[in-house]
Amino acid sequence: MQVFQDTHSLKTALSPEYCAGSTIGFVPTMGALHAGHAALMGRAASENAVSVASIFVNPTQFGPKEDLAKYPRTLEADLEICKAQGITHVFCPNEAVMYPEGRLTHELLFGLRNLDKVLCGASRPGHFNGVVQVVGKLFNIVQPTHAYFGEKDFQQLTILRTLVAELFFPVEIVACAIVREEDGLAMSSRNRYLQPEERVQALFLSRCLQQAQAMAKEGLPVEALHAMVSELLKAYPLARLDYFDVRGSHRLEGMATLQAELQPRAFVAAFLGSTRLIDNAPLLG
Repeated sequence: MQVFQDTHSLKTALSPEYCAGSTIGFVPTMGALHAGHAALMGRAASENAVSVASIFVNPTQFGPKEDLAKYPRTLEADLEICKAQGITHVFCPNEAVMYPEGRLTHELLFGLRNLDKVLCGASRPGHFNGVVQVVGKLFNIVQPTHAYFGEKDFQQLTILRTLVAELFFPVEIVACAIVREEDGLAMSSRNRYLQPEERVQALFLSRCLQQAQAMAKEGLPVEALHAMVSELLKAYPLARLDYFDVRGSHRLEGMATLQAELQPRAFVAAFLGSTRLIDNAPLLG
């Protein structure tokens, strides 16, 4: 496994001279790696002759009151995970490498067809603009044939698919299933922030999705699912709901009743203390 800090040396290592005819699988991360990331990397390594992971805590996707400063940096442990999963190249740039002209949060704006205005985008304005900035840069640097993203960040996955289609990036976006703890909590780098009782109460997210799946049937009013979540929340006093919503899987369109042709999906975000967690699950199969 080779580790790179600058774009020139990475591009040279991935050039046709060295990788001619090889597919390149890519897993962009912000580090603080866990088993969910490992699953993405293992798949990228097994499905491609060349596999690349990036580790970069991207400042432009954090809001002014979010956790950029305290976001965990665990590079040595992260590199061990990359190596164990068979990654061949790791890109670990600093901010000056990725933003040589300074952060372009406001100057470089993407039209995201309002996909960034709902769900997490409603409470984190500018977040997804920062995501597409850095992923677009990384795609241009790595030039992967396949890029692997987890379904836990389903809104991000949808936006990146749109980015690839709109800007004609020659890369296939590969969606990978959510990896969960044994008790159902979706794996997240932010889970390590949770105090013991908050960790117990964080099960609110997966429990409300499980109940939504159990209730789901064609034509069910979405209002009934909101009522269920409100009732369930009473049993989790440490959880503060950010949102619960049901939207279509392709364009994140809203709906008043469950419609199978839209492939409805339930989305939830909640705070446990200062830690914000997200989760989602398909409804109707």
